[in-house]
Amino acid sequence: MKKFKVVTLGCRTNQYESQGYTDQLRKMGYAPASDGEKADLCIVNTCTVTESADSSSRHQIRSLLKEHPNAKVTVTGCMAESASELLHQMDQRIQIVPNAQKERLIDQIFPEEENLPEFNIEAFDAHTRAFVKVQDGCNSYCTYCIIPYVRGRSRSRQIKEIVKEVEGLVANGYKEVVITGINVGDFDGGGTLADLVRAIDAVEGLKRLRISSIDPDEIDEDLADAVIHGKTTCPSMHIVLQAGSNVVLKRMNRKYTKQIFIDTVERMVRKNPDFTVTTDIIVGFPGETEGDFAETLDLITQVKFAKVHMFPYSPRKRTRAALYPNKIPHDVIRQRKQELLRLAEKTAFELRERFVGRTMQVLLESETKAGYISGHTANFLRVWVPIGDHKQNDLIDVKLVSNEPDGLVGI
Repeated sequence: MKKFKVVTLGCRTNQYESQGYTDQLRKMGYAPASDGEKADLCIVNTCTVTESADSSSRHQIRSLLKEHPNAKVTVTGCMAESASELLHQMDQRIQIVPNAQKERLIDQIFPEEENLPEFNIEAFDAHTRAFVKVQDGCNSYCTYCIIPYVRGRSRSRQIKEIVKEVEGLVANGYKEVVITGINVGDFDGGGTLADLVRAIDAVEGLKRLRISSIDPDEIDEDLADAVIHGKTTCPSMHIVLQAGSNVVLKRMNRKYTKQIFIDTVERMVRKNPDFTVTTDIIVGFPGETEGDFAETLDLITQVKFAKVHMFPYSPRKRTRAALYPNKIPHDVIRQRKQELLRLAEKTAFELRERFVGRTMQVLLESETKAGYISGHTANFLRVWVPIGDHKQNDLIDVKLVSNEPDGLVGI
């Protein structure tokens, strides 16, 4: 039996696509290469959103070339678009598949094969929740972001096709589905994003539905209604902030203001007091003053995010921000990063305190520590419970008895 290895970097959209390749290869009679086994085929789904992502992508490619000397190595993803010449120079074994042909990657690897399996997912290896890509590309052209140049214009899958895929995942035992894409707020696949949410929400057997990452100005009343009143929709969203300063947001070419962000969050919390928010924040954007940074810290204190994903600004070629003056020194970025993360942890702890004493449903995941297994509530609070007879993908009622730095503890 031939062996394969798929390495994925970056976003949930990449994770979805890599799962699609894995499912296709299994149907073709390939098996995943375990540690120490030599693979016949390696696929690297790269990311280029930051310099760190570029570096990780290059490292993974070089490692696979060295560890699997007889394997065919196929590279796709955003770094394959932005650094194709570098990849061609790295090794003649490398085959590059551009993003526009990502869903036909297996066809590109096996051009002479007929009746290849369709690209879709039926499972999501090593995950309790399944990510389902509903949209790709972006039309926003934020000044710091390379993604529109390497992923192309926004395009959406059709609602019927998505619902069919979700039905298959639920039939295979998945309780939670996450709608994902490069910019899901642009979804237009035979209906609005609210229409899609309602269609997936109606799938028999589904327990939880989440929306991945969305901008605050894209949460209109119809979408808010679909999320708040759905039977499986979770009272939590990843609403992207990036900066708490209107001056910085404008230079980033974001389409909303700080007040729009605050108003959106407050509107959702009014509809459901248990509603929580996670977010992304960029630290050290060119020209970010101490005052701008202080505004971001103030907003974190005000909102109390369940989790903050923090990214130090990384200049990307071809973006407008790469040409901006007043770059922030690395030591200042490092100091601001630490200050922001400390505050984010403190305010997330304060948010969780409100839920101590409550009994809530927790979907258990794979992460464990010293006799405990963790999972998340519907509103995305991490909870640790004694393992006992519990296992991954169990949906259980838990009494939350204490709050620790790494999450709530329940029994």
